[in-house]
Amino acid sequence: MSGADRPGLGGRHALVTGGARGLGASITRRLAAAAASVTVADVRRDEAEKLCAALTEKGYDAGFAELDVRDAAAAAELFRELDGRAQPVDVLVNNAAVDVSKPVEHLTADEVTRVVATNLLGPMYLCLEAYRRMVARGHGHIVNVLSTASNRTWTEAGPYAASKSGLRAFTHTLFKEAQRDCLGIGVTGIIAGGMETPFVLERFPDADTSKLQSPDIVADTVLYALSVPAGSVVPELVVVPRSEPSWP
Repeated sequence: MSGADRPGLGGRHALVTGGARGLGASITRRLAAAAASVTVADVRRDEAEKLCAALTEKGYDAGFAELDVRDAAAAAELFRELDGRAQPVDVLVNNAAVDVSKPVEHLTADEVTRVVATNLLGPMYLCLEAYRRMVARGHGHIVNVLSTASNRTWTEAGPYAASKSGLRAFTHTLFKEAQRDCLGIGVTGIIAGGMETPFVLERFPDADTSKLQSPDIVADTVLYALSVPAGSVVPELVVVPRSEPSWP
């Protein structure tokens, strides 16, 4: 489908978690450029506000909402606030994620809880809020950013792989329920391989960046999933670097 054939996102409001930097910032920029209004939900206030200010200067509609996705009550309150401002969420992108790269024998309970709560429970909390509202309105789209770890794991990735595998299963379930409940709702999982982002480089500063992909490529994949004409939906997409070692 050519760019000219793709419908724009004008009039739609998107909520992007972890949208302040890395892949989240790339997704935010792509959505804003496609004419969507975007709320950047993140715990990084300074980075998020700088991103929103830069987008606003370009004439785009972007605002910041401080949110720790592990807090179900805070997620519910954010949706109520957006509803109250006549900005219901048409597009939810669950992108926020963390990792602790340690062998299982050295992990603490707090580390496991932080990873699973951020990567799995957080997206589920936001889906609960978004999905019921989308059903009531008859339309919407949920995108959950997954990982190659949702299909195949490696050492020092136990909690991360468990959380992403769980999120993939939840995404597939939600897709099936949307087929039953409301054909106007799209649900897509994006399985992304290694990217040149702080998420990777802060943990692995010696990583060979020539073997990583740009987050902009993955953001384009998200935009494609949102741009499929009514009557079709993309339940899952995989985008990895050519040299991706963890696929299939």
